[in-house]
Amino acid sequence: MEDIFRHIEQHQQEAIDDLIRLCRLPSVSAEGRAIEETAELVSEMLRSLGFRSQILPKADGHPVVYGELAGASTEKTILFYNHYDVQPAEPLDLWSSSPFELALRDDKLYARGVCDNKGNIAARLAAIRAFQSLRGQVPLSLKFCIEGDEEIGSPGIEPFVEERRELLAADACLWEGGGVNWQGQPQITLGAKGLLYLEMEARGANRDAHSSYATVLPNPAWRLIWALATLKDPHENILIDGFYKRVRANNSQEKAAVKAMPAEEAHRARSLGLDGFLKGVSGLDYRLRHLFEPTCNIDGLNSGYQGPGTKTVLPARATAKLEFRLVPNQEPEEVLDKLRRHLHQKGYSDVEVRCLSAERPARTPIDHPFVGLVCEAARQVYSQEPIIIPSMAGTGPLHPFVETLGLPTADIGVGYPESCMHAPDENIRLADLLRSAKHIAAVLERFATQQP
Repeated sequence: MEDIFRHIEQHQQEAIDDLIRLCRLPSVSAEGRAIEETAELVSEMLRSLGFRSQILPKADGHPVVYGELAGASTEKTILFYNHYDVQPAEPLDLWSSSPFELALRDDKLYARGVCDNKGNIAARLAAIRAFQSLRGQVPLSLKFCIEGDEEIGSPGIEPFVEERRELLAADACLWEGGGVNWQGQPQITLGAKGLLYLEMEARGANRDAHSSYATVLPNPAWRLIWALATLKDPHENILIDGFYKRVRANNSQEKAAVKAMPAEEAHRARSLGLDGFLKGVSGLDYRLRHLFEPTCNIDGLNSGYQGPGTKTVLPARATAKLEFRLVPNQEPEEVLDKLRRHLHQKGYSDVEVRCLSAERPARTPIDHPFVGLVCEAARQVYSQEPIIIPSMAGTGPLHPFVETLGLPTADIGVGYPESCMHAPDENIRLADLLRSAKHIAAVLERFATQQP
């Protein structure tokens, strides 16, 4: 593998050039920007490496770029899941350089999407190029599923995967991307929380009124605040009846993996400018809560006047964006039903609830042989013991790949704790881009020769 690793290092400019082209396109799925152009570019990049590539429509949402390539061995296939869409770049004034022009500063690459997720696409293509240049072909068959909706909850991905089970069939899946921790250890993540994302709305009069009428007119902002206040108590307990009923207990392997993770909450607190965390958790309690507990979070509130100066107004409507992060075996539809029933029982049936997106949780078992292989490859590349994370605290469309396709799935990638994903000055370190490409290459080589 040393020749493959050297090729990746010596041809790093090719990976950077890929990122220049990818990051230049503002493929913000929430705004529908540059979607078709980016899908075409990604498909062309796959074709340039010999992939049979096509752009497949989804019944709901943006198209998926699919590619497949036969390798030296056709007995095994790895499926790469990635996404070409990115988060909005705002607030633009907090960027040190243009978010859609790749910038290299102090051995770091800056751009919107450079970590999440275009850098991971570039790393995977770099590994493939190295095999093709030095061995003539990749060691096993490869497939790519690169969607354009991940940043808005992957609408329609479950029926898309179900309808194309045979096309996407593989033996294992490398997920979109992870990275290293504060100590530089590679992190291998095996699961994701589910998500139920909602909008709640309270209405009052048919138009905004003078605030002097607060004596006699209902204020929907207060109505919404009171409704939201019924969902959690000051001790962070979610008060919806039956919310925790289906939460699966974590097994001994999952608990042991979290116990073995290094304590990083001090780094996280310092990075965020905080003195501590909710409920005073630290150490193992912090990790268990962060990775394994479901959440109820208010993402945004909007009502009335929010401009400069004063405007005495009684608003006609108030809205809140709300999310629940879910763990096995919670179902988004069931939680939505419980929420509506809760609001009705508390006297807030007039507050409208609209579901904006939903995804189910999923995990790959820690003792799966593919997980061990990915760990062995990480030791070879990083010369450090990898950290197994049973489930990320965030969400991705993992469920159909794990459950529908039955694939063991591992999340590895180019990030590091200060990558600023979803924030201004998103970045990756050039060294992490190269190490991630080497890790991908080592996984492909090992999986191709692994005995069944």
